[in-house]
Amino acid sequence: MAVPETSIHTVKRKLDSGEKVVLVDVREAEELENGALPGIVHIPMGDIMDRIGELDPSAETVIVCRTGNRSRKVAEYLAGQGFSNVANLTEGMNGWAEAIGDGYRVY
Repeated sequence: MAVPETSIHTVKRKLDSGEKVVLVDVREAEELENGALPGIVHIPMGDIMDRIGELDPSAETVIVCRTGNRSRKVAEYLAGQGFSNVANLTEGMNGWAEAIGDGYRVY
């Protein structure tokens, strides 16, 4: 199931304006040492099926990983589970590091 893609600049604008968006980071714990967006919900990709109940299926939700591949798979899974407003952060945290910086680094 294809899900919408969202850009780094769209997410940054929403965060800066205080819009309510749930950011779910599906990277492994050690990857967060390279930087994590403020207010993330950290659920590693391998745990998403067991922890899906922690997420609101109606909330605007953006799934984040390192490059956008794992997050796309998780976003597709969540959409298939009835999440109506889920999107993938296309370029991932490496793209964020390149486009925005803010202390994040490419790895």
